[in-house]
Amino acid sequence: MADREPQINGGGPYQGGQARCEGISWTELMAQDSRPAPACLTEESYHYRGSDTLTTDRYTSEAFAEAERTHMWPYVWQFAARDEDLPDAGDYIVFENAGRSYLVSRQDDGSVRAHHNVCLHRGRKLRTEDGAADQFTCPFHGFSWNKDGSFRSMPCAWDFGHLSADRMALPEAEVARWGGYIFLREEPGGPTLEEFLAPLPDHFKRWRHEECTTVIWVAKEVPANWKVTMEAFMEAWHTVITHPQILPFTGDSNSAYWTWGDHVSVNLVPFGVMSPHVDPAGKTEQWIVDEFVKYNGRSADNYEGTGPSDDADPYAVKVPGGVSAREALGAAMRAGYTAQTGYDHEAATDAELLDGLVYNVFPNFAPWGGFMPNIVYRWRPGKTVDTCLMEVRILVRVKKGEPIPRGVPMKLLGPDEPWTAAAEIGILGDVFEQDMSNLPFVQDGLKCSKNGLINLGDYQEIRVRQFEQTLGKYLSGELGRKA
Repeated sequence: MADREPQINGGGPYQGGQARCEGISWTELMAQDSRPAPACLTEESYHYRGSDTLTTDRYTSEAFAEAERTHMWPYVWQFAARDEDLPDAGDYIVFENAGRSYLVSRQDDGSVRAHHNVCLHRGRKLRTEDGAADQFTCPFHGFSWNKDGSFRSMPCAWDFGHLSADRMALPEAEVARWGGYIFLREEPGGPTLEEFLAPLPDHFKRWRHEECTTVIWVAKEVPANWKVTMEAFMEAWHTVITHPQILPFTGDSNSAYWTWGDHVSVNLVPFGVMSPHVDPAGKTEQWIVDEFVKYNGRSADNYEGTGPSDDADPYAVKVPGGVSAREALGAAMRAGYTAQTGYDHEAATDAELLDGLVYNVFPNFAPWGGFMPNIVYRWRPGKTVDTCLMEVRILVRVKKGEPIPRGVPMKLLGPDEPWTAAAEIGILGDVFEQDMSNLPFVQDGLKCSKNGLINLGDYQEIRVRQFEQTLGKYLSGELGRKA
């Protein structure tokens, strides 16, 4: 399918980050949208960040991973849960990441608190699975805590006269909430959650993730470093070789890559347009739509249990003469989402109904913008530097006027199970398996690199560069810990 290589614009003295692929640009697409596009989709925010190489040890070195655990993870806001994971008082989840374990629990007043999940007697984890409880009693010796972290009781208290209740309170992490998401930070201080996420909360006002619930949640251990795996999902142009089946409707090299400050970035991937790597000869707008319906991973009918309830297929789209594939698909999805949710989508742009609006929040949280269903990624370091846990949630907006139901639990695939074993994620399973065909060999290649260096593109991989530069700021102490 990738039978045409676009020419790069430019020439003359090199100007970092100025070159773009030929073909229609993201901003030109927004100008052609059937609805006026909001500023978050039209105001470009690209900043050249240099062209220096990266060293491979950041992905392969245990010493580097230890530096992350010491100097980065304790100082950042970490996505720990969604509200629908623990909707009722007493509900709790066990959140583990980067060598820490937390009990994230719903309090009687509806607030959420997070405490370190370790008995202060002999160090046993208090809980190993999610559940509901008003108290946490250690299964080893019976030391007990209330769900607010205050000390409750101990057997043989006569032998512990040196321990006060205040001294025995469970250590607590900061908790903040936005858009249905629950975040925690181990060390207090630093930017508020709203400051850390900016400008994401302003962008997501249109898409209202707080009205959604988790209908699918699948995870799998990946034999690659968490950054190797995450960065594979921070650019779209690997589509040309890795995902050729989606080139008929994906503007891979025409995607936009924007960054804001240290912590937030987005990859805006247009769907419903042909890749510039596809020869357009003989291709019609109807052909683009037909390929989209078969292979895209966004429309609700491609997820088990989330599509329309009637027999009509809202994505069986016939493109009228003089109408683009994007406009025809946008109209179908606009009507489909309105029928499914009871919310009026008349003002929703084609981009918000079709495209991959893939945001990343440092370090490991990636919610998709636009209208549902929304994909949410999270990547967590594994037990070794060569492994990680990749999680994929699918959020669906709850029908207007109905209460938000409890989210589904996480389904953890076994070591030998492919992503396609999770039938509920539909065609996404096939796409993820194509990614997995690269990642273990990326990890191996980094470990046997002769020069130990990595070269990034100035535009299409700017989000990777932003991430790695921000990580460097935490490790150096410019961000995070204070002297």
